[in-house]
Amino acid sequence: MNTELRYARYITEVTEYISSIIQDFGCQPILFIGSGLSKRYFGAPNWDELLTYLLEFCPLINKGLGFYKQAFTTPLAIGEEFAAKYQEWAWTSGSNIFPEEMFGPSATSSAYIKYQIAEFLNSITPKNLEILYKCGHEAELDALRNIKPHAIITTNYDRMLEILFPDLEPIIGQKILKAQPISIGEIYKIHGCITDRSNIVFTQSDYDIFAKKKKFLSAKLLTFFNEHPLIFIGYSATDPNIKSILSDIDEALPEKGGIIPNVFILEWNKNITSDSNPAREKLISTEDDRVVRVKLIEADNFEWVFRAFSSNPVLNNVNPRVLRALIARAYQLVRYDIPKSKIEANFEMLTSSVSDSEQFSKLFGIATVADYSAATVHYKYSATQIGIALGGAGWHLADRLMKKLKSETGIDIKASDNIYHRTELVNKSHFNKYSEEAIDLLKKVRDGLKYEININ
Repeated sequence: MNTELRYARYITEVTEYISSIIQDFGCQPILFIGSGLSKRYFGAPNWDELLTYLLEFCPLINKGLGFYKQAFTTPLAIGEEFAAKYQEWAWTSGSNIFPEEMFGPSATSSAYIKYQIAEFLNSITPKNLEILYKCGHEAELDALRNIKPHAIITTNYDRMLEILFPDLEPIIGQKILKAQPISIGEIYKIHGCITDRSNIVFTQSDYDIFAKKKKFLSAKLLTFFNEHPLIFIGYSATDPNIKSILSDIDEALPEKGGIIPNVFILEWNKNITSDSNPAREKLISTEDDRVVRVKLIEADNFEWVFRAFSSNPVLNNVNPRVLRALIARAYQLVRYDIPKSKIEANFEMLTSSVSDSEQFSKLFGIATVADYSAATVHYKYSATQIGIALGGAGWHLADRLMKKLKSETGIDIKASDNIYHRTELVNKSHFNKYSEEAIDLLKKVRDGLKYEININ
């Protein structure tokens, strides 16, 4: 074989394999995106660089990063130590750095370092697509956007993905737990976002809380693994997030340590030449010291890889926002009869019909009904349970806060069925039931924080 054609042949063979996997699955891929991609496109920091920035910004962190790596066993443990230093600084000489509202009782000890992380990343993240495209990777970014992924999962805090995929819906932090079971066109920001600093996973304490609540995410990952091609982009094979995710996937494999044919890891290799013939598989150790094999792709330019993953043309011209709305509306419908007339609809008609459930149901000549069991799951708290959740001994605290809310806004959340409250009729008696949103709202009323109320 002519050695000058080795890498060209590699590209052809890998592209053909990716295309065959996508055709076999018949659906769009899932993207797992790490900090390496943000670093590539706008110079975002990796973990060590972020720690170095935070170290240099806070005068109370007065030793080099090497010292903290020696003194603490993991990056998250360093994050815990830095968070404590930022809290101390905020309450002493650094008080003018942070907003006044951060010194109230609702602020957590790690709020100050997360504020600075958000401020820093917001200052360096491009504000729109035009600016992002000036990075020098225009063709690569076009190819990435053309993938039209089923969903994206990321541990990044920045908002680059929202700029690249404006039709995808960000689901941040623990809001993933409230996401509907069937979904498409979403960005799962599992470690939080700079737009919601409280959900940023940065310290060991943050990660411990995340780990306890990630059962829903693990279940969704297994569903994704069973139904879609998956590609990790911007992670190294030693990244603890990779190990955690592959540990969950490995649990579902019939053969432990076997190859996972639809899971790919894309690695940047600056030393690629026309004579290169990279390995096609990668062994990755998981959290429990097991080993899994995934498909490896090495490239010094990602354009051809992204084009290979956009090889399914079926959904390339469909707006994910429309599909997501269709699924959301269809999930709420209860069929009571089979329509006798033929329904003809194009995507323009569907786009205009999915703006609300009533319009969507009219398209099919049926009506929506509230699913009682689903409503029961959403409105699962009594006034007594809400009062206790807010720190009271019973219903009295909840009642007092709702009266305070009414006096401040003129809105009585008990006067109608809304996202906070629902009246249930059992026999001939009415019962008031409340949602998680009600608890979140009343906590802000209790603590004197700013809040918005929407009962539409």
